[in-house]
Amino acid sequence: MFLISPVGNPDRTDRFIDYYFWSSGMNLPLLIARRYFLSKKKTSYINLIAIISMLGVCIGTMALVVVLSVFNGLEDFNRQLFKTLDSDLRIIPAKGKSFTVSDSLWTNLKKIQGIEHITQVYEENALVQYQDHRTVATIKAVDDNLSTHPEMDTTRIAGSLQLQSQHQNFAVLGVGVARMLGVSPEDPLTALEIWYPRKNANLAAPGLEAFNEATIQPGGIFSIEQSIDDHYIFVPLRFAEDLFETEGKRTALEFKVKPGLDVEPIQRQMQRIVGENFKVQNQDEQHASLFRAIQIEKLFVFITLTLIIAIASFNIYFSLSMLAIEKKADVATLLAMGAWPGLIRRIFLAEGALVGFSGAIVGLVLGVALCWAQEEYGFAKMQLVGSLVDAYPVRMQIQDLIGTVIALIIITLAASWMPAQKAARQEL
Repeated sequence: MFLISPVGNPDRTDRFIDYYFWSSGMNLPLLIARRYFLSKKKTSYINLIAIISMLGVCIGTMALVVVLSVFNGLEDFNRQLFKTLDSDLRIIPAKGKSFTVSDSLWTNLKKIQGIEHITQVYEENALVQYQDHRTVATIKAVDDNLSTHPEMDTTRIAGSLQLQSQHQNFAVLGVGVARMLGVSPEDPLTALEIWYPRKNANLAAPGLEAFNEATIQPGGIFSIEQSIDDHYIFVPLRFAEDLFETEGKRTALEFKVKPGLDVEPIQRQMQRIVGENFKVQNQDEQHASLFRAIQIEKLFVFITLTLIIAIASFNIYFSLSMLAIEKKADVATLLAMGAWPGLIRRIFLAEGALVGFSGAIVGLVLGVALCWAQEEYGFAKMQLVGSLVDAYPVRMQIQDLIGTVIALIIITLAASWMPAQKAARQEL
């Protein structure tokens, strides 16, 4: 069958050729590129460079999928970890450290549908002494018996987590603080001494009269996460009010939402009630700096691995450049048959896409398979003493896969563009 093309207009000629092969069920640039991709090259090192390109893109893509999934897993792990201690919602002052809970505010907050429990909190740093050992710890005073955090039962490693029993106050310490002080909950004779500066005290020449001092019996020890274990001590709110001279003020109000309810609409309703003078934080916002740091690290890792894939894709540039030299005769024949340079350009772009996307697809499949295996079987162990999880947590996100694919498309087209341009500029 003879192909008769319009004469006089190269653009029309090119479109006519494309339309002819498209109407025949063929994509001409892809058809030729596929033959080049599968055929054995006259110069063996062109094949070698193409294979190296595919391997580089494959390994880089697999690493990108796996590492991004590990960051997602670490984010979920931290979220689950802090959920043991954190409330679903928390109100803190927008300015300053403490605030007074007025009767009207308390009444309006109690009326919110979906709130199961409200905990009043006063949190402050203080000097803690146990026998001859001293350290500065964060004292978190709450008005309940940690009953709103049933997950805390799983963190108990010694004693009891009760803060009050038969009108007696108890302190619950993080394991790090307990080790620094040498605390033993089984010792009923030795109490914790907590020291805090009095208001309007002269600290320039401090003496014992410049500090409030209170004693409390250690009741239990918990272990959640090092940053919490090394700093936190829980005490009853009524014990802390005189020590810190709170004058009825609170540093936060914490809310437990009924199971199964969406937190976001309750958070919006609560923000409307408290106004601009307060912040209403969900669990992620309570640790915004940590999650922001994880996202920034994830972004930099994505950029770094993408640059590594881009460097590996330079081999696509070299292999296509040498292929264009090898296929000079084929290009000249196509031009003589009426092919327009745009068609030649698309052939070599398609060739570069086949090389790059072949490695990318295999890398994506391997990366997804590795992440799935890690989720199911946890074969990659942390091998850390005292670690809360045995294996690295991973979680795949569709947006990560989409971002990886988009980056690979851009890299592959960028690496293929110059050789394709050079091939298209060839003259008869």
